Amino acid sequence: MNYVTFGGVTVGICILLATLVKWWPGLKALQKNPQQHAGRLLPFLLAWAYGVLAILTVGGIVGWIADTALWITNWLGDAALVWGVGGTPGQHGTGARYLPLTAAGNGVVLILTVAMAVARKKSSRYGSDLTMGMWCGISLGTSAGIAGFAAVPLAQAANWLGMHAYGAF
Repeated sequence: MNYVTFGGVTVGICILLATLVKWWPGLKALQKNPQQHAGRLLPFLLAWAYGVLAILTVGGIVGWIADTALWITNWLGDAALVWGVGGTPGQHGTGARYLPLTAAGNGVVLILTVAMAVARKKSSRYGSDLTMGMWCGISLGTSAGIAGFAAVPLAQAANWLGMHAYGAF
């Protein structure tokens, strides 16, 4: 498993903030109909959760794709930090402890991979939200911040769901 760098975290936060800025309907509109506006974030949030689970996989094609996406994100973010603001790249402190996915949890991730691939292919309306959500989840899934700590309950949920779907392992 790859770990995220300062540049990778920066890219992940930029994706998150860009999504929130594009989504923001205004205070009056949000107060008038909060469910409708909050529902517009749902595809991004579901894809974000999948991205976090994908980066927690340790092998296979899904793990390789997630690791490659994280490596590219780290490189792009580090280059932006060095050339954009004169910063220095470096390994982001990973203070969070990650719960590994069990065999049943990996099965759940594979099922979610198929669901995300079909949803991404089918939905032209939410395709970019799904892509950006997955990328953001991969970028922030191993960070030591709040997003990284979300990986533990997501992994526990995937392991629990897999255990009940496949039987006790």
